[in-house]
Amino acid sequence: MRRSLLLATALIAIATPAFPQAVDRGQVNRIIDEGTTRSQVMVTAEHLADVIGPRLTNSPGMRQAESWTQSQFAGWGLKNVHKEGFDFGRGWWISSSSVRMITPRPIQLTAIPIAWTPSTNGTISAPVFVAPMTRERDFDKWRGKLRGKIVLVTLPNTGSEPGDPAFKRYTSEDIGKLDQYQQPSYDPEAADRRLKRLDYAKKLDAFLKAEGAVAYATMSRLDGKLVHGEGYLFGTGDTQAVPGVEIAAEDYRRLARLAKVGPAPTVEINSDVRFDDSDRKAYNIIAEIPGTDPKAGYVMAGAHLDSWVAGDGAADNGAGTAMIMEAARILSATGIRPKRTIRFALWAGEEQGLLGSLAYVEDHLATRGKPGDPVDTGLTRYYSWSNKWPITPKAGWGDLAAYFNLDNGSGKIRGIYVENNQAVAPIFRDWLAPFGAMGAKDVVIRKTGGTDHVFMQAVGAPGFQFIQDPLDYGSRVHHTSIDTFDHLKGDDMRQASIILASFLANAANADKALPRPPLPTQPVVTDPFAYSNDDD
Repeated sequence: MRRSLLLATALIAIATPAFPQAVDRGQVNRIIDEGTTRSQVMVTAEHLADVIGPRLTNSPGMRQAESWTQSQFAGWGLKNVHKEGFDFGRGWWISSSSVRMITPRPIQLTAIPIAWTPSTNGTISAPVFVAPMTRERDFDKWRGKLRGKIVLVTLPNTGSEPGDPAFKRYTSEDIGKLDQYQQPSYDPEAADRRLKRLDYAKKLDAFLKAEGAVAYATMSRLDGKLVHGEGYLFGTGDTQAVPGVEIAAEDYRRLARLAKVGPAPTVEINSDVRFDDSDRKAYNIIAEIPGTDPKAGYVMAGAHLDSWVAGDGAADNGAGTAMIMEAARILSATGIRPKRTIRFALWAGEEQGLLGSLAYVEDHLATRGKPGDPVDTGLTRYYSWSNKWPITPKAGWGDLAAYFNLDNGSGKIRGIYVENNQAVAPIFRDWLAPFGAMGAKDVVIRKTGGTDHVFMQAVGAPGFQFIQDPLDYGSRVHHTSIDTFDHLKGDDMRQASIILASFLANAANADKALPRPPLPTQPVVTDPFAYSNDDD
């Protein structure tokens, strides 16, 4: 009987390989102590939001942030602190702006210049004209009617009241819904249709200029007097001729109602914006804690440093930047000597199409497409890159052992997405085990997108995002005029910084690198029987 038990135990040991990713609990204790009793994460976040403020790529605020973050990294003892440049385009910032309704009564409107649109060169005053346009085919309807007008190009709606609370934390049920495998879908025709629509903003500008419009206005997509100011014609030579502003939804609808019943209200715009063409390169900021084994590669964490300009860029993504920097400070302060180098990246150009992290991928990991393929720029580069084949790994492709991204506001970490990489799930569960009492315990299969791990995954690198409580990030803060320090949660950011630091330490010192997904090859079309839909 005893001999049989011993034999069974031996067979189980053979069938279950020794787990090589054990957690150093003493190290966890040191990280927690440093990240709680001596935390600097909120001090860092406050400086980014209140002192530096909005950080549109290549703007003076972004240049200041590039310099300040490098000095912070160096002051905390990190090594190889430097910036890596890539071609971007024009710098742009708002010196001052004012949008007022003059008739039938004076009202100061909530509005913002659209990024990279030109100045009004003083105050302009003109009646509004409602001419909704979303496609080039809409232009014919309005020919000959726009001269001397401020053109409202968004179709006004009747508004909406939110059905859910603006501020939210995930329940266990919410997180459970994230643990569902979603099969990848490949539809190159849809990608081609999106690419063909990217030049619409240029065509609209050319039409408005030809028709003699003095300015145009769009309506904010959110109620609550929130504005965004997003614009994407940042390339050298792409600048619009006609000034543009985004007007708060409530103010925009008022103008549209008045124009409907007549006479059309008169609006006054003074948009004093500035361009800077002194350096068309944008810069990623890189810092490291060197590894002891130069052959072991590196692990990496990143967040985007750039922001939009309506608010202070606090939650998007000053929060992620501050947590990346705090994880670096914690690990440096604890005296870690990792086997693999731990690299930290603060990306530029994320808001314009993940351009900074894409530049890093092409410089260090892999390229996509055939030799001689045209070099895309701007949003065309973002939309086209993942559909270029083949993928050609660079010499450093295998050196990146893991990449962790933070870009979902200041909410506490509740777990991690394994991004369809099933093999890492048991490893991450073990790494999260010390943090269950802090609220982080879930590992879900779901794949995520929209931020700087995307193009790393697109070349087969192991890139991951954490599950974070949404708070009011998506409902009202993301890209808006209330993206300020007041919406950051200090306890959550301290917790997240600690967990990120622990994950980096585990990944850097693991006996084996994390399992990698296969190098992607061109897939077959998911639905070969689908017909084209021009509206997708």
